[in-house]
Amino acid sequence: MLEAVAGWVPGEPVPNGALPAEWGVDDAWIRTRTGIAGRHRAAPGMSTGDIAYEAARLLVADPVRTGSAEAGSAEAGSARAVDAVVLATATPDHLIPGTAPALAARLGLGTVPAFDIGAVCSGFVYGLAVCHGLVVSGIHERVLLVGADVYSTWLDPRDRSSGVVFGDGAGAALIGAGRAGDPGELIAFDLGSDGTGYDLITVAGGGARSRSVAEPSAEGDEFFRMRGRAVYQHAVERMTGSCRSLLRTVGWDAADVDHFVPHQANARILRAVAERVGIGARRCVTHLDRVGNTGAASIPLALADADARGRFRTGDRMLLTAFGGGLTWGTVALRWPATTAPATTSPETTTAETTAPETTTAETTASGAVRPDSSRATALDGRNGS
Repeated sequence: MLEAVAGWVPGEPVPNGALPAEWGVDDAWIRTRTGIAGRHRAAPGMSTGDIAYEAARLLVADPVRTGSAEAGSAEAGSARAVDAVVLATATPDHLIPGTAPALAARLGLGTVPAFDIGAVCSGFVYGLAVCHGLVVSGIHERVLLVGADVYSTWLDPRDRSSGVVFGDGAGAALIGAGRAGDPGELIAFDLGSDGTGYDLITVAGGGARSRSVAEPSAEGDEFFRMRGRAVYQHAVERMTGSCRSLLRTVGWDAADVDHFVPHQANARILRAVAERVGIGARRCVTHLDRVGNTGAASIPLALADADARGRFRTGDRMLLTAFGGGLTWGTVALRWPATTAPATTSPETTTAETTAPETTTAETTASGAVRPDSSRATALDGRNGS
């Protein structure tokens, strides 16, 4: 069962107008091609592990604060105990070791098992399937899933095509046990991969392949590369096919889906997939206009933002889909959990065709406490949905 989701992005927004002048792009050019108005960048010295911690701590009680007014109660702290951590990221702090064990230790979780998933932008959906399996099998009672990426550390400063699209961010979710039909139920999954397209989204340098040859790495191999046109075609085809397959599996028509939450890659991709699946723009949840493509964090960030705006209702039928390097893709059908997110009078989360107001400068914890902060965060709480 999905119990709770939270999101966190670093620093102040970087609007299109603040991007490097040498890229030769303006706000209208970027909005037209991507639907993105701004993105966030991690500060110097801030890594994936750092932003993953900021998102995770919104859901996992800090032992020092358990029982305080800010944490809500001792019961709230114990309710957030987890016995495993899964981190989905394409930008780990180091090639070795994985980032998840350090995250678990920083959260004060002791010696719980913790590991990374490397499915790039599909990482959160893959992670949901893995966490679901860990809980259903009885191996663990509650798993913390975090999707986090700091793409700004991997981007070539000369590459405007990636520079205008990607942002940094982290999202977290709690997956626990429950009963079929309850709010929060993870109903079914559809996952896939195609390794023949591994070269479409890459960081060529740094791994065992590049180290296995005597020749030095080519200039720029340390940076993220993406063959945009081919990726667009694969993303639309793979996510569309995965959604259709899963809808057949669960016996839903497209009209039965209350909210469609695709990986926040590009507004054109989002619209194309929604149209092919048969889901109207008003049911398509988007967040990329304000944060860009945040990789494995994009879906939980979009979920937390939309819930904070009051868009979701307990039991809503949700379809989440993603596509990433590998190539990888995946879709999950679920029912939205019961939440206690703070009431909001803000407009609904935007569709790809509209622009949302800027998020206020505040950090919202899962217990409802709000603290001023230079970064932005949203969270939801699903304690009633197991």
